[in-house]
Amino acid sequence: MSVNMVENSRQKFDGYAEQYDSWFMENANLFESELRLFKKTLGDISGKKLLSVGCGSGLFESYIDCSQVEGIEPSRDMGEIAKKRGVNVICFGLIEDVDLPEKSYDVIYFNGSSSYMEDLVPVYQKSIAALKEGGKLILLDVPKESAFGFMYLLGKSLGTYDHAYLEGTMPALPYPLALASSGVWHSTEEKIEVLKKLGITKFSFYQTLLKNPMYTNEEPEEVSEGYKSGGYVAIVAEL
Repeated sequence: MSVNMVENSRQKFDGYAEQYDSWFMENANLFESELRLFKKTLGDISGKKLLSVGCGSGLFESYIDCSQVEGIEPSRDMGEIAKKRGVNVICFGLIEDVDLPEKSYDVIYFNGSSSYMEDLVPVYQKSIAALKEGGKLILLDVPKESAFGFMYLLGKSLGTYDHAYLEGTMPALPYPLALASSGVWHSTEEKIEVLKKLGITKFSFYQTLLKNPMYTNEEPEEVSEGYKSGGYVAIVAEL
């Protein structure tokens, strides 16, 4: 990866830490739905060693026991907040910058961070190598093919959410356009295919935010199995 690409990755969230957290707090029911999915996929983490790739501000981690959670975060703004919330940030950079010891983690997860990575193969491959036998790689994301994915891609293409094409279709508080526009966005099937090519054969899938984006903040949703309907989807790949 070139120096410019690394700097661009670091800058995507620099200056947006407060806006990122505020958006989730203002969309409290949507956040609760995503948090339920996060907790469901992690399961019982007692005594386990975890790595969060792209831990952000550690907002989700602040709702679990994160004493055994290490984090990698390109944005120093976000990473410093995560440290204050108890995440052991081992690198203010990219996963490519870190020498991860092989077979050392019980769980490695990407909570939304895959959407800001162009080439998934090397980062997933590196993560798999760092997992213990029987460990889990968890990928939580807004799928490109979901209603949320379409909304972000259209906003990115138009350069605004305030457009006649989107009138009457947008949630009251959409995800900040600057962050949506910097995303790469991958489909769930794309990530599954990458993992299969890397030798993963055991999968489970969970989803939330099944409602139209206009209504997802009305009340928290329960987690359901599958991945073909959700606006936020988890792939759990087991070694």
